[in-house]
Amino acid sequence: MAPLAAQAPQYDIWISGGRIVDGAGNPWYIGDVGIIGDTIVYVGPSKKVAARQTLDARGKTVTPGFIDTHSHGRRGIFEVPSAENQIRQGVTTIIEGPDGSSPYPVGEYLTRFSKVPATTNFGLMLGQGTVREKVIGLKDRKATPEELDKMREIVRQSMREGAFGLSTGLFYVPGAFTPTDEVVALAKVAGEMGGVYTSHMRDEAAKSVESVKELIRIGEEGHLPAQITHHKIMGGKSWGQSVDTLRLVEEARARGVDISIDQYPYTASSTGLAALVPKWALESGQKSFKERAASPEARARMKQDIVVNLKVDRGSGDLRNVVFASCVGDRTLAGKSLRDLTGSDDFEKAAEHVVRLQELGGCSCIYHAISEEDVVRIMRYPGTMIASDGGIPIFGEDVPHPRSYGTFARVLGRYVREKKVITLEDAVRRMSSLPAGRFRIMDRGLLRPGMKADVAVFDANTVIDKSEFGNPHQYAEGFAHVVVNGTPVLVDGKMLPARPGRAIYGPGYQK
Repeated sequence: MAPLAAQAPQYDIWISGGRIVDGAGNPWYIGDVGIIGDTIVYVGPSKKVAARQTLDARGKTVTPGFIDTHSHGRRGIFEVPSAENQIRQGVTTIIEGPDGSSPYPVGEYLTRFSKVPATTNFGLMLGQGTVREKVIGLKDRKATPEELDKMREIVRQSMREGAFGLSTGLFYVPGAFTPTDEVVALAKVAGEMGGVYTSHMRDEAAKSVESVKELIRIGEEGHLPAQITHHKIMGGKSWGQSVDTLRLVEEARARGVDISIDQYPYTASSTGLAALVPKWALESGQKSFKERAASPEARARMKQDIVVNLKVDRGSGDLRNVVFASCVGDRTLAGKSLRDLTGSDDFEKAAEHVVRLQELGGCSCIYHAISEEDVVRIMRYPGTMIASDGGIPIFGEDVPHPRSYGTFARVLGRYVREKKVITLEDAVRRMSSLPAGRFRIMDRGLLRPGMKADVAVFDANTVIDKSEFGNPHQYAEGFAHVVVNGTPVLVDGKMLPARPGRAIYGPGYQK
């Protein structure tokens, strides 16, 4: 028999000697993973084989590549196609188009992505807000029957072009102007074509319970799986409501309504400064907002509503809780709080600053208004998967939320190893097979022969997020190797130039 080194390679890649955590939630075992082309062909006990490339996984954990089902990756995928912030957390697939906002048309965007080599796989949801704005604009009114038919057809065509389902941002304009029945009508179309419904609910603070009830109704009447995305409870006076929201989810599931959750592991959210501004003031867009703000009466009314928001919900009673990530009108504000800008605890003065900055084009903000107890309670729920709600930032630019750099590593390091909130096997399940099954990505999310070769290898004893609120541009640590579609993109902790990412398509896709 010829020596092993002289044999023709049986495998393109052999990942040897690691602790296999297969993504299904099963206990780990020591074994190897063999890859030929873009496909996993062997997962099992360690053995000696001939391979073109061997990746040493001894002392490390081998898992499926993670799937981030709530990504704002279009913010940087073309500027930073390496998506290093994701790869260094083991994320190999991202799904864009959450919160009711998506690229459109879906097919054109996915074709564009396919022509620009990137490291991660990339899929899309269709944003209901995007559809409504295209047909109705940013108006606060019901759709006419003819407009509803147009929106249904856009959903149908977008599903054919590869969307994974319908997302809403019922907290944002124009989603906030949408009656529940209208959402149900569009959800039915997505559901008929195998899609999922995800929602940034109408309210994540005092009316969280009512908002979960609405989401359950949409899933039930729309006849499709429904997901509370980035589930959290905002504002100190509302903390603890996750007890009731999780109970509602369980009750819905008990009667056959398919509800699930995703979450990021932080006690701060991030969205636009407009989150503080009343929806009526934002109707019809920026020009109309500025015209309203020029009226002393309307401006005073806006400020009254903003003060309430700062005291009760996203500000949670402290101006230091609102921190600027970036501002169109003043880049120097990045990293500073509304308290820094105001120079005092004067909420009226702070509200005036909010209106002024929104007139200049707005800001992206971080809102420190979530309790750790709610984070942990939601994480422990078996139907909760992990998703970042982050983007692909340009390294060193502005002061974004750390979730873009740290979400998956933070769960593995802090909530698995340090706090023992969930087990390692369960955490990996929530990052791989659970989202894959939810979004019907049938060829990823498990270490099984026949699955696409998206694989992550990390040290479970050292993996950790390094990104911090005051210093976010720091990559996670602990990942040794990452493979995407059978091509190594991270080896021994070093990024490689390969760009094997692919556009992936939803269950209703028709070529």
